[in-house]
Amino acid sequence: MNIEVLLTEAEIAQEFADSLEARDLPEKFFYWLPLSVKAWRDLSAHEDYRGLDATWEMVNAKAADLVAGFGSAVPVVSLGAGEGRKDRALIKALQRAGKSVKYFPVDASQTLLETACAAAEDDDLEVLGIKADISSPMHVVLASDAAESPKVLLMSGNTLGGFDPLDHVRNIAEIMKPGDRLVLDAELFQQQSPEEDTAKMATFAMAPLASVGIQEDDGQIRFETKIDDRHAGMHVTTKYFQAHRDLRMSVTGQEVSVARGERIFMNFRYRFTREGFHWLLKKHAGFKVEMEFLSSDGAFVTAVCSC
Repeated sequence: MNIEVLLTEAEIAQEFADSLEARDLPEKFFYWLPLSVKAWRDLSAHEDYRGLDATWEMVNAKAADLVAGFGSAVPVVSLGAGEGRKDRALIKALQRAGKSVKYFPVDASQTLLETACAAAEDDDLEVLGIKADISSPMHVVLASDAAESPKVLLMSGNTLGGFDPLDHVRNIAEIMKPGDRLVLDAELFQQQSPEEDTAKMATFAMAPLASVGIQEDDGQIRFETKIDDRHAGMHVTTKYFQAHRDLRMSVTGQEVSVARGERIFMNFRYRFTREGFHWLLKKHAGFKVEMEFLSSDGAFVTAVCSC
């Protein structure tokens, strides 16, 4: 298995300890530790995300159009690949269209990255895994530079929604070259019961803390959905853990104490109106939307973009 390491396990472990000390856990830690990986897999299998899978099936049906103008070889770089399930389905569609593919899954999670690489190798794909932090603009540049243009860049599973979308989509725009294609999805904002939305997220949210011994009765996860007033059509759900008692944990040999009543802020999730998503891609990032696929339930959209 061939994996290029830009982010070592020692580095991410130290970052996790430092983030707990700072009371702020960003996105990458929710896919890193074993309990987090299991919680993510369970969440991904939830029936609410079937519409997202359907939009990618629509992309697969248009695979030949996606790479029209490419040569016989198509490099595919997946930013935040996870286990690469959606990536491999698209790659198979590209192969059916007569293309040879080299696959570059990119993720901070060693477990998920190894899973993506092993599954690709089982499919007899040429694959180079890149262990990197896609919240780092430099890591995004280095991961993209591993493949020659024209290339296909992928961001699936509402990856965009786990970061500041204004910054992240601009970082992606900066690595895009003429002839490249970007396929990314987003979760669309819908008026639904907060209890319904947060119930399926609670175990996933708790997983990084459970990995260091914090139990559900040690505190409570609280969610809040609000409007990002930097532009219309961007809704963000934030969350934090509030301790019910004094807590002490050991992380990579570093003692971290959390006093009763203290909050540990966690990753957030952006959802967009369709108009807000269009503005983000077209006006803010300067992309041209070549194709767009909407799920039948109106909950997800996947777009194919060029620069």
